[in-house]
Amino acid sequence: METQIIIYLSIFLFFFGLLIGSFLNVVAIRMLKGESISFPPSHCTTCKHPLKPWDLIPLLSYLSLKGKCRYCHARVSPAYFWGELTTGLLFAWAGWMFGWQLETIVALFIISIFVVIVQTDLREMIIPNKVIAFGVASGIVLRIFIHELPLWNYGLSLVLGGGIIYLISAVSSFILKKEAMGGGDVKLFAFVGLMLGFKLLLLSIFLASLAGFLIGVILLLSGRTKAGAYIPFGPYIALGSLITYGWGNSIIAWYLAFLP
Repeated sequence: METQIIIYLSIFLFFFGLLIGSFLNVVAIRMLKGESISFPPSHCTTCKHPLKPWDLIPLLSYLSLKGKCRYCHARVSPAYFWGELTTGLLFAWAGWMFGWQLETIVALFIISIFVVIVQTDLREMIIPNKVIAFGVASGIVLRIFIHELPLWNYGLSLVLGGGIIYLISAVSSFILKKEAMGGGDVKLFAFVGLMLGFKLLLLSIFLASLAGFLIGVILLLSGRTKAGAYIPFGPYIALGSLITYGWGNSIIAWYLAFLP
């Protein structure tokens, strides 16, 4: 019976995530343009024609129109489709991992912040301060009411999350003679520390760095990037943090089992 409830919850969260993903797409794109996220209403970015409700059905509208605007037939960025689908899948994953408990609310919030910053970082290599500020402020409120660890742990991790990465970035920049990591990455890790706590923060830093290194090598060998080129680190922070959030304690226990 409990498994059935979790399945139903995950299915519901998938479709709910599609709707939220559509909104998060707008947030990410308008944030980069310095536009209001509420006005004007949804419209084609090419012809400016207001979009009708049937133009805004997650996934289906994009597929039925073959990725084009209904009114001017301009190409619509596939980022809208993938943003919706990714959010839906991650929301379903949160329901499956955490089930019917308050921590699921925290998971959905973390995922929403990551969906926005991954899009802005991939598009313009920018992690907006407004998104991080909103994430930290809202995250503090959430962690006050929903927490498994002592509150001081989350507060300490907020400070250390940004501090550790700032130190690593400063040392790397000194050695490489160029900026190794952006300020947005430092602030994002502060957010991660706040939401995950200290132990999982350390693992998320390791996994994000490992993912960035491995994927960077693949891109370099495939010729899709050049040596010394800047790459957005936000997606790797999101990936490492979500893996840690879902399976971090199991990964740490597995690792400790190999120690004397």
